[in-house]
Amino acid sequence: MSGTTSSTKLEWTRGDRARTAAKVMVGWVALLWLLEGIDAVSGHALDRFGIVPRTASELVDIVPASFIHFGFGHLAANTVPLLVLGFLAALSGVRRFAAVSALIIVADGLGVWLISPAGTNTAGASGLIFGLFGFLLVSGFVERRLAGVAVGLLVGAVWGSSMLMGLAPTQSGVSWEGHLIGLVSGVAAAFLFRRRAGAAPSLTP
Repeated sequence: MSGTTSSTKLEWTRGDRARTAAKVMVGWVALLWLLEGIDAVSGHALDRFGIVPRTASELVDIVPASFIHFGFGHLAANTVPLLVLGFLAALSGVRRFAAVSALIIVADGLGVWLISPAGTNTAGASGLIFGLFGFLLVSGFVERRLAGVAVGLLVGAVWGSSMLMGLAPTQSGVSWEGHLIGLVSGVAAAFLFRRRAGAAPSLTP
């Protein structure tokens, strides 16, 4: 009887975890669309929160820049990958996902501030997207978890080619530097926030 109760509890916990992850990402994406709506009606006043490199006053924008986009087309291109990759990453726990996302956003923002070409203004969630891609791609292997490896292989098969294209320095108007730094940050996050092999899954979101 106790075994059945434990299994049922774990099943419900997995369902709760999936629902929580979905709510977090739907809320995140909704916030981005709301901000872009505000930006549009304000004459793109929020674009100033992008990152202009090597300007001391711009350091305060390294986090806000991940939530600002240059038009609805830019945001639309980021919406589906952010929604899906964020959901998959958040399934391992919302607190862990928040830590991983914070590391990627801050590291990517600082990297863009340091190495982007002078006079550019960089914003958007693509650095985070590349970071989540890198995190999901390797975390299963780092933690030696079969399910995580399967997710990494699936993510690589679906988005691998487009991610490689996003790293090409020949694309005009695309911050390949931000993409590369985001990817490296996500891989680093997989090591920094890895779970112990064989550890029981957490029952909290």
